[in-house]
Amino acid sequence: MKYTVITGASSGIGYETALEFAARGKNLIIVARRFDKLEELKSAIQNINPDLNVIIRTSDLSVTNEAYTLYNSLKEYQIETWINNAGIGESSAVANQNLNKVETMLRLNIESLTILSTLFVRDYSHVEGTQLINVSSALGYAISLDTITYSASKYFVSAFTEGLAKELERKGAKMKVKVLAPAMTETEFGKNASDIKEFDYKANVPMYHTAKQMAGFMMELYDSDKVVGIVDENYEFKLRDQIYLILGA
Repeated sequence: MKYTVITGASSGIGYETALEFAARGKNLIIVARRFDKLEELKSAIQNINPDLNVIIRTSDLSVTNEAYTLYNSLKEYQIETWINNAGIGESSAVANQNLNKVETMLRLNIESLTILSTLFVRDYSHVEGTQLINVSSALGYAISLDTITYSASKYFVSAFTEGLAKELERKGAKMKVKVLAPAMTETEFGKNASDIKEFDYKANVPMYHTAKQMAGFMMELYDSDKVVGIVDENYEFKLRDQIYLILGA
């Protein structure tokens, strides 16, 4: 029995992506901090297909050691697809940053993603049909003022993932590695990045996608032979080959 792992599955893109994979008959391992939200998602998945196996794992991946604990807890399962979706933002000028929040963001967006990607590649890169998809951001390809540190963290995700895709391709590995780069998406991300209770996308953002739309884009990337799925400046989703120049490729 094969599984799809999705981190950050309790809301937003991760939640909707889990429903998309469920609609395709995929067994799921859903990961987030909030057990109650994961229980809600499990119920929604089983309404789609009661025959699917859904495993819940609660994990705070902003604590680096929990990345190792999570991965080791899944050794008994055969994993087909791993999606590193968990991430947070920080919306403030560098001088005004909350450094505690920045530390948390860097551990989650960079450290845990790198650890989980590495462990998955070690164990599964030779397995036919496997995929690793890391969720970056359109701001992993363009810097936005007042979110500079967040952008930088996503530049890491984009560069790491694109480089890993080329590295595995050069080695003839069977695993496919891809990066999804959303632009503004209607999720809990906006209010969490700005440390506010509510964020009204319709009132504050001229263009954005819904989480369900982004999950649809995720599936387009999953089905494609391309490495990058990115929302461009016109808010159109494009499938691309590697964007970064990769030396020695």
